[in-house]
Amino acid sequence: MTHFHLRPAAFDEVERDCVEHGELSASLFRYPTGVEAIRLSNARGELVVLPYLGQMIWSARFDAVDLTMKSIFRAPRRVATIGETYGCFAFHSGLLRNGVPGPGDDHPAHGEMACAAMDEAGIEAGEDEAGPFLRVTGSTEYAMGFGAHYRARPSVTLRTGSAVFEMAMQVENLSAAPMDLMYMCHANFAYADGAEILQEAPFSPAATRVRRAVPRHVRPNPDYLAFIDALAADPSGSRKLEDGARYDPEQVFYLEGLATDEAGTTRAMLLKREGDAFFMRYSPSQFPKTVRWILKGGDQSVAAFALPSTCEPEGHAAELAKGNVRQIAGGQTAAFTVRLGHLDAAEASAELARFAPNR
Repeated sequence: MTHFHLRPAAFDEVERDCVEHGELSASLFRYPTGVEAIRLSNARGELVVLPYLGQMIWSARFDAVDLTMKSIFRAPRRVATIGETYGCFAFHSGLLRNGVPGPGDDHPAHGEMACAAMDEAGIEAGEDEAGPFLRVTGSTEYAMGFGAHYRARPSVTLRTGSAVFEMAMQVENLSAAPMDLMYMCHANFAYADGAEILQEAPFSPAATRVRRAVPRHVRPNPDYLAFIDALAADPSGSRKLEDGARYDPEQVFYLEGLATDEAGTTRAMLLKREGDAFFMRYSPSQFPKTVRWILKGGDQSVAAFALPSTCEPEGHAAELAKGNVRQIAGGQTAAFTVRLGHLDAAEASAELARFAPNR
């Protein structure tokens, strides 16, 4: 495997080729907003990764399909909190704090990692049992006097011939004391009218639980509250994204008891009218919680049909009370991997049999 070390000075507003590895390629450019970007490409499409801004994936496009949520942001901005640049395809939510702050919380929404300034970035070109790949790597060290001290190592891996890629995170506690960990892989797929959600759990009140708590950024109205009540009684009404107007404001669900395959992974899919699909695969042993976030608004829309997480997104105080805040001992490392992306119609058809019991 070959590793290419990057530095911010290598990025310019003129896009330049950096690495070629068979059909895989990486090019470097800088947005007019000043944010550095890496375009990872294969024969089916591309990702744009922001190596120095939390290593978020700004956009994803495969098989001529845009996978990314609709937002008001035309380009990423170098900011401190995700709400100031909320237009990306995916970001690392956490790590010490996560979710929307509730009463008693003073942390920013979705924590410090989402827009963290990365200390290092690079590109790896290699081949493993799954074939050739290009991987964006990076690291950032968080240190707070009399507080937490950790190193985060995110990565994004794109492979030959595939529109499904890997988003990974390693968190090493550099402190002698235990540290809190609240992590979510926050993948913001595009809203698709008429699409069907497939999951490895029934659409029952126990397995597809509706969030009752209304976050501070949502302004509820009687119709919105009535829709929550209806979905809580019968979550199957959320299986198809048919009535977009009902998802403004947003609706959030918590999935329970997801079935796994022989490898210990679960799958989720958003099957579109055209026959293609958005896809997620991950291990509940790494991510004991799964969150769903659906929003169809005038300025932003998103179908985050599966957000793998170590906790629910109701803020540190609430999650601590629920027992959902994980602890990492001093010197230990926690690792997470999610496979996600696009399936063409033939690939989506091949996946359907896995979800048949819950359709």
